Parts: sequence; structure tokens; C-alpha cells
Amino acid sequence: MLTFAAGDPLSHVLDKSLHPALDEIGLTKHVLMMLIATAICVFLFSRVAKGLAKQIETGESKGTLSSMLEAMLVFLRDDMVKPSLGADTYRFLPLLWTYFFFIVTCNLLGLIPFSATATGNISVTAALAGIAFVTYHFFGMKQNGVVSYWKDNLLVGPAPLWPLMIIIEAAGHLIKPAALAIRLFANMMGGHILLAVIMSGTAVATMDNLFLGGGISLISATGAVMLTFLELLVAMIQAFIFTNLTTVFLGAALHPEH
Repeated sequence: MLTFAAGDPLSHVLDKSLHPALDEIGLTKHVLMMLIATAICVFLFSRVAKGLAKQIETGESKGTLSSMLEAMLVFLRDDMVKPSLGADTYRFLPLLWTYFFFIVTCNLLGLIPFSATATGNISVTAALAGIAFVTYHFFGMKQNGVVSYWKDNLLVGPAPLWPLMIIIEAAGHLIKPAALAIRLFANMMGGHILLAVIMSGTAVATMDNLFLGGGISLISATGAVMLTFLELLVAMIQAFIFTNLTTVFLGAALHPEH
């Protein structure tokens, strides 16, 4: 049954079962939203790729959508990825582009009534952070050698301090993906809970106190609209931060000497 935030403040942020039969295959509301986000990304960038191919063949100008998305892709490549990865940029650009647009699509889908924010689920953000963790360590070891890689990352400072530094550096390597997961989860969950709580003020508009209830409802609705615009900005910023930090960690793994 569909419920508004005023009736159930947590309905918009918690994962829910779609149908008992779908639970057996793990298809919950958040999984569905991730599938929708994936489909949207595939559709949009298929259109962009076709538009670019058509421009090369015929010389026709790109559409507005293609131009906008291409500008975002170029910005991420030139201003975020290249400064950290340098010559390795094009090896990891598809992964980093996918991170940004998948996360921002999930974030924005969560603002649609009766939908859900998949990135407000710690399991989702932990999986994304886990992929980043495995990726930058794997390619760091592959490029620098396993022994050399961990020597550069764990044996820091004077030799007498190595036992202590190994513990500190190892903890740091575990904290990095945890910070990625918790930052995205907390910002998306917290923003939607705050939005739901503000909207719950509309529930006080009752026939017993129509004047006071109507005033509070108006204030709640105005606050919710303003917060929604803020959430649009947060959706973009959090996708950028997650992708940027992944890029920085990847650059540090590939080039530990810098």
C-alpha cells in the first residue's frame, strides 16, 4: 500500500518487500531502484554514443541531452580523473564514470514520490565501496608488485616504529572504504529522513484545529520544497565526492611514491 511521508516517515528510506514471491530471488524495492537506475544509464549513454557516431558520420550537431552529458563526462575526465591518474586515466575512466552516473541516478530517483533511495541502504554503499577497495588494491599490487606495494603502504617511517605503523596503516586501509560507504549512506538516509519528518507536520491539519494545522502544513510544505532543492544539490555532490575519493585512492595505489 502506498503511504505518504506524513503517514509513515520511514517509508521512503527503508528497504521494503515488493511481493513475497519476489523475496525468494532477492528483488526488494532498493534492488528494483538499482535496476531502474542501471536501465536509465544504459539508455541515456546508448543515445549519447549513437549521437556521437551520427555526428562523426554526417556532421550533424549533437542534441541537447548528448551535449549536456558529454560536457559532464569531459569535466569528470579532465578535472577529476586526469590530475590523480595521469597516464592511467583511460584505463579506469569507464569504472569512474559508471560510479558517478549510477550513484547520482540512484540519488535522484529517491526524490520521486513512492520510490526509494537505494544509496540510503548501507548494504548498497558498502558494496560500491568494496568494489573500489578491491580495484585499487588489486591494480596497485599488479602495477607495483605485491611485496613492493605493501612495503610502501605499511612500512612507513623509521624502522623502530614499523610495528606501530603497520597497525595504523592497516587500519587506515580499512577505514577508507568504510568512510566511502558511510558518508554516502548517511547523507542520503539523513536527508530523506529529515524531509520525511518535515512533511509529517502536514498530519496536524485536522478538523479540530484547522487554522493551526493549516499554518503548520503550509510551513512544512514550504520547508520540504526548499529541502528538496537542497537534496538535488546533495545528490550531485555526494556522487562527485564518492567518485573523486575513489579516484584519489586509486591514484595513491598506482603511484605510492607520489
